[in-house]
Amino acid sequence: MEYDMIEIGSKVRKVLPKKRFWHTVGVAYTAADMALIFGENQTRALVAGLLHDCAKYLTAEEQLAECIRHNLPVSEIEQKHPSLLHAKLGAYYAKKEYGVKDEGILSAITWHTTGRPEMTVLEKIIYLADYIEPMRNQPAKPSLDEIRKLCFTDLDRAVYMVAWNTLDYLKSENTPTDPETEKTLQYYAQIAAPNNE
Repeated sequence: MEYDMIEIGSKVRKVLPKKRFWHTVGVAYTAADMALIFGENQTRALVAGLLHDCAKYLTAEEQLAECIRHNLPVSEIEQKHPSLLHAKLGAYYAKKEYGVKDEGILSAITWHTTGRPEMTVLEKIIYLADYIEPMRNQPAKPSLDEIRKLCFTDLDRAVYMVAWNTLDYLKSENTPTDPETEKTLQYYAQIAAPNNE
């Protein structure tokens, strides 16, 4: 399917706050670069990157209300922390408001926050691009620069490190974690952790 990137970008720019929009642009271009390296279609990566946060203009409470209104499943953790719903709701909006029919793109949007075991190449790319895009500067262990380099050489190892860092950070903040992120870490620890740590 053909996608009009200018039209998609313009629509997203109208709804997202300025900082969130430029983050989105960073994710889209980072994803397109990674796609070139790992044999994924660049257009699919650009579309998924541009739309991964397309529901993030809504408050957490509005996201929950929208999911209920559209009969999207809401887990117990999402009920308590509805900001997690922007990925699931974003995939719904990508389909209904932006005309995306490619299930691979929609799945990459759905899983970009928590990850999941056995991700596709596109899902890994969007999950990682969201974490490493150039405007991100959050502290990371190991360093964000190290993770950025790894994202262009070993997707599975990079997913493991990002999932580990995410859970480590959430636990340090006493923030409940989504079970899918735990499952992601466990899965990628088995196949990509050094010495299966």
